Amino acid sequence: MRRAGWIAGGAAAVLVAVGAVTFAVAGDAGDAASDGAGVEVPAASSADAGFARDMAVHHQQAVEMSYIVRDRTDDVEVRRLAYDIAQTQANQRGMLLGWLTLWGLPKVSSDPPMTWMGMSGAPSKGDGALMPGMATDAELERLGELRGRAAEVYYLRLMTEHHKGGVHMAEGCAAKCTVEVEKRLARGMVEAQESEIRLMAEMVRERS
Repeated sequence: MRRAGWIAGGAAAVLVAVGAVTFAVAGDAGDAASDGAGVEVPAASSADAGFARDMAVHHQQAVEMSYIVRDRTDDVEVRRLAYDIAQTQANQRGMLLGWLTLWGLPKVSSDPPMTWMGMSGAPSKGDGALMPGMATDAELERLGELRGRAAEVYYLRLMTEHHKGGVHMAEGCAAKCTVEVEKRLARGMVEAQESEIRLMAEMVRERS
């Protein structure tokens, strides 16, 4: 019941967030094609579209990992961090997908992840890890098997690597994207996730 309420609340927040940014994006898009109503939108192969698609997938895994650890520990500090990460990244994911809808662009691409950054092919880890920092299927399965302190530390280490990958992608958008509101979101992601990386390093030290 608690998870259902959490998901419902997050979904409502996403809808509000997407609605709030729709008009901002319509007046702030970079040069590309027109949607027929005089609004310039990015091309499907642009960094703007690529970042939105790839970061939506990246964020979804962070939400999933946070839900998993939430049910594997009673530690208040870890559960609070997991809740904050899940809520923030679910809301941001809603914005990214909302922009793709607004731009009339597909939410999936035939190009490999990270192509918009000049990278090609999946990370060497493979096994479900589609982009830098993402956990493998085996790592997610292990997280679901652990409990207590072991689950906390494993989650913090996985999420630290996940954030590092996310920061790398967000820095790429800040440099390459043309839609200003998306660039601002990317810069905010860098600042917030770097702060959480420092926090998680301290939390791991306290639990080692």
